[in-house]
Amino acid sequence: QLRLRAIPYRIVYETFRENNWELCIVNADGSNPVLLTSTPAVDELYPKVSPDGRRICFLAQETVAGQKRRNLYLMNLDGTGRTKIADDAREGCWSADGTRIAYLKAEFQKFTLTDYASKGLAIYDVASGTRADHPNPDLHHLYNLTWTPDGRWFVATVHGGMGFSHAILAFEAAGTKVFNLGKWQVGGCRPDLSPDGKRLAWGASDETLKIGDIDFSGPEPKVTGIRPVAHCGKGTEVYHVEWSPDGNLVAFSHGLDAGEQLGLRAPGWNICVGDLAGTWVPVTTDGRDNKEPDWVPLPSERK
Repeated sequence: QLRLRAIPYRIVYETFRENNWELCIVNADGSNPVLLTSTPAVDELYPKVSPDGRRICFLAQETVAGQKRRNLYLMNLDGTGRTKIADDAREGCWSADGTRIAYLKAEFQKFTLTDYASKGLAIYDVASGTRADHPNPDLHHLYNLTWTPDGRWFVATVHGGMGFSHAILAFEAAGTKVFNLGKWQVGGCRPDLSPDGKRLAWGASDETLKIGDIDFSGPEPKVTGIRPVAHCGKGTEVYHVEWSPDGNLVAFSHGLDAGEQLGLRAPGWNICVGDLAGTWVPVTTDGRDNKEPDWVPLPSERK
């Protein structure tokens, strides 16, 4: 049995309130929920907390010059200091030292909810505000990006791009090598690397989340020791798995078959927390389309 009150972390997630997507923060036991945004004209999605726990990068669906756009923003953990850092962006992720944010560039300036509508990857330097393109010009139709702690590798899902129909890929951060982790029976979508970079979690199917040990030390990445970490029955889904800062827990979203993609409604979905033995429980209960959780590290864990 999970002792939720003993979990010291907080969780940030997206939630649908008053016909609008907002970001919310809650204790890991579900107590003290606080909305971080309240913007009727803008949808906030896909929060990613910085390694020092002080800031969040997130996507905002907003109308600019009469056209709906999806842009990347940065703000403080309490919702203040909101700053746009990229136009026409898809999902972002932090470097382990918190100095950079990598993000996928939108394939089209015209707005689309298609989750894999990306082409190219940019890396934004938080201090200087400068950005650089990834050296591989062929990155295409990726989504749900995650970055190794040593900064050498990215892992992401690809859908109908780069010669793959659907796969989880590992690719060099400073080079052009690309490896299909399907070779190691890693199939599905939405991967997340553990804080130490030694384990991978992903959605193996609509009903099952898996974890495995990942090794980047050889000539190509290798995944072993694959095992389920959460499972649900047919007609329901588990998605958006995220490692806790200590690597001992996972958070994810769960509910009836609905829209797991960014911006799509998922009525009844809640944020859940589970251990690595497969025990998990919901920590939100309002079912307000709660998705895409991310953890807030403790001060002692901050880089």
